[in-house]
Amino acid sequence: MFGPFSIDTIFPAFPQMAAQFGADKLAMQQTISVYLAAYALMSIVHGPLSDAIGRRRVILAGLAVFIVASVGCALARDLSTLLAFRALQGLSAGVGLIVGRAVIRDVLEGSDAQRLMSQVSMIFGIAPAIAPIIGGWMLGAGRWPLIFWFLAAFSLLLLASTALWLPETHPRESRMPLRPGRLLRDYVAIALNPRFQRLAAAGAFGFAGLFLYIASAPAFVMDLLGLGEQQFAWLFIPTIGGMVLGAFVSGRVAGRWQPPYQVGVGYACIGVAALGNVLYNAFVDVPSVPWAVLPMSLAAFGVALVFPVLTLAILDMYPRQRGSASSLQAFTQLVLNAAIAGVLSPLLSHHGLHLALGLAGFALLGWLFWRWEARVARRFPPPPSSPTLEPGEQL
Repeated sequence: MFGPFSIDTIFPAFPQMAAQFGADKLAMQQTISVYLAAYALMSIVHGPLSDAIGRRRVILAGLAVFIVASVGCALARDLSTLLAFRALQGLSAGVGLIVGRAVIRDVLEGSDAQRLMSQVSMIFGIAPAIAPIIGGWMLGAGRWPLIFWFLAAFSLLLLASTALWLPETHPRESRMPLRPGRLLRDYVAIALNPRFQRLAAAGAFGFAGLFLYIASAPAFVMDLLGLGEQQFAWLFIPTIGGMVLGAFVSGRVAGRWQPPYQVGVGYACIGVAALGNVLYNAFVDVPSVPWAVLPMSLAAFGVALVFPVLTLAILDMYPRQRGSASSLQAFTQLVLNAAIAGVLSPLLSHHGLHLALGLAGFALLGWLFWRWEARVARRFPPPPSSPTLEPGEQL
């Protein structure tokens, strides 16, 4: 949760922070872009580190750094200092999602892994949905630094919980040596694997349309919908509802639906949501609730069906390098998210139809990559897993 929390809790505080720092909307948007860029950069390190020294150590170290960064953000007195500590937050926040997914696959497989990964989807959906609401409550109780004090306290609670109750799931005998040359070769091999590229792209583009609205939340909620800084729930509660319901359904159908069928149903939901969103915004001059936000619920439902299947397919390709595979998948998603937050969101968030077309475009791209993978898989079924080769070994 604490990674998405770092993005969305500060949305309601944008006007207050901009006034204090004398910054415009584009400058404030960089508090998101800087965070995501740092998150993406470090995401390629978290997984291999956990493959080499264990999952638990990496998670604990990341949480400790994040606490320090959150305190630094709370004490910042100018935008440059805030951006520096936001980058430090981004460098540490990926341990939860990236290493956590490897932990799940370390201990579970098959439909059991899908059920737990569906719960992760639910938590991942809850976090960005409730974060702006909590941010609005914090502003009601004080000024914007209170949001970062909340993040520090929340992360301290996570640190204590992890230290007390999370066991090490990656035993020493299964760990990979942390050698830069080997790490680089592994990353190149994974990145150049056409199947990984198709699966990662299908997942990244499938979620990107929803993230476009999340990144554009301040403009969408306050400017386009004309709501107040404590009314972000109008966007995020339908989103969280769809994500939670989709994750629940994904867990219930695990082992009953074939994975390709589940992904197909998920993309059908995303496509219907995108089409309905475009039609609504094309014929309405001023979007209003609830109609402007209902498509987000159906899109989130579809994303929650797609996410567990694609993620497990990627992790199963590299059983001894799950951390590295998870890192590279996250890096793909995060680079795209950073571009959306820093470039597309400022360009598209001034008009409801532009945002709707952005969602539709990303939905189409994700579906096309999935169809490509499904077509190839029918012709050339992938092996159960891709073995990890030691130097000198041959297939």
